[in-house]
This record gives sequence, structure tokens and C-alpha cells, in this order.
Amino acid sequence: MLALDSPRWSQLSHAYGSASGVPAWLHELAAMRTSAGNAEPWFSFWSALAHQGDVFVSSYAAVPHIVAALASAPEQADSSYFHFPVWVEVCRVKGGPPIPSDLESAYFEALRRLPSLVAAVAGRNWEPEFLGVCMAALAVAKGQTAMAEAALELSPGVAQEFLEWSAEQ
Repeated sequence: MLALDSPRWSQLSHAYGSASGVPAWLHELAAMRTSAGNAEPWFSFWSALAHQGDVFVSSYAAVPHIVAALASAPEQADSSYFHFPVWVEVCRVKGGPPIPSDLESAYFEALRRLPSLVAAVAGRNWEPEFLGVCMAALAVAKGQTAMAEAALELSPGVAQEFLEWSAEQ
């Protein structure tokens, strides 16, 4: 993982410029911040590091830290702790920049950790959105980004429409 105090963060960029502020956002995640509404630091993560389907090298550097925060208290994490890494990987596969070799190992190791973290939250109540994000996390960890993206779009209504369509085929 790229250390939070590494000068490399200032060499990375995101949608609005230098990623030098990203370590401060990552530090806040250890407190298991909610992502409801425009809550920080999640609003900044989504707008700067996963901006309208664009991801950045700084997005890849952030993912291992987000997964580490998730791993520290999975029972307290809301859906963004799973959703953000999933979305970064979906966007990477759809045309994001290459992952620099020094960030690659930590990034993919973080994605491989997602199934065990899904299992760690299996005992709690899941709203449909949380279920979809967890399904997507499993898919991303297994290299199935199209299925992950589809899982993010699922709701009970969309699932029912799909089942009806499938039955007609």
C-alpha cells in the first residue's frame, strides 16, 4: 500500500488536480464514516476519484486503504466501503489508466480480500442496495466486472423484470 505520508500522493492526480489531499480523506475513513447524502470524505472520494466513470492512478492507490478500513470494522461499514473499490475496478476495465507496477500488487490484493469481507457482514440485515453492492464485490474479486456492474444496477424491481424477460425467452 502506498503510505499515507508518501510524497508520491502529490505526484498523483484526480479529477480536480493534485491528489495530495487524498491521504487526509483516507485517514478519516478509519472512523467508519457514513456515505449518506453528501457526507465527507465520501463525497470527495466519489467526485474526485471516481468522477463520472473516470478513475485515476490515485483511485488505484486509494482502494487498498479503503479495503483496509473496511477490514478493520466490517460490521460498521456502510455500502460505500464495498461500492467504491468495485466501481474503481469496473471503470478501470472499461478504459481507466493502467495501474503503475508499484501500486498493482496492493490494488489487486485489496480486491481479493472483498469476498472474506462480504462473508464478515453476512449476519447483518441487508437492504437491497447493500445486497447488490456485496454481489458486485464478489464478482469483481473473481474478475467478472460486467456482472459486477450489472449487480450494481439491480433492485428488486429490475430483478423481477429480468426474471419475466428470461421466462419469455
